[in-house]
Amino acid sequence: MELLYLDDLEPGRTFTSAALELTAGAIKVFAAEYDPQPFHLDEEAATGTFFGGLAASGWHVSALAMKLLVASVPVAGGLIGAGGEIAWPRPTRPGDILTVVSEVLEVRASRSHPERGLVTLRSETRNQKGDTVQVTTMKLVVPRRP
Repeated sequence: MELLYLDDLEPGRTFTSAALELTAGAIKVFAAEYDPQPFHLDEEAATGTFFGGLAASGWHVSALAMKLLVASVPVAGGLIGAGGEIAWPRPTRPGDILTVVSEVLEVRASRSHPERGLVTLRSETRNQKGDTVQVTTMKLVVPRRP
């Protein structure tokens, strides 16, 4: 994939990632290390919780979405965040196949740093049914074409 610069991006441009399947084992491994709560660690314990069953940590979903974004939005210099918002409108479950669909909302050149600018990118992480399981709106620092 050709690397993209600020000059290559415009509002409305979209990107779609490859798909990635999330397993119960991966959910438990991530949770044991980073988010050890019963609804992420054990199917039986999870049944009596808010989620009513095993659910991936939102932070796990975020990490997977980042992996998919890096591969599908080839920004020169990498995806460098300058802030953003995140929401998890529904749980991500074992067996979900995740895809990230992203849209450029705004492109703004920097006045104080003419070699770069900011891009606002909205990304939806969706499961195999098309349900949105995560929404992020982030500002990215993107270099201008040399």
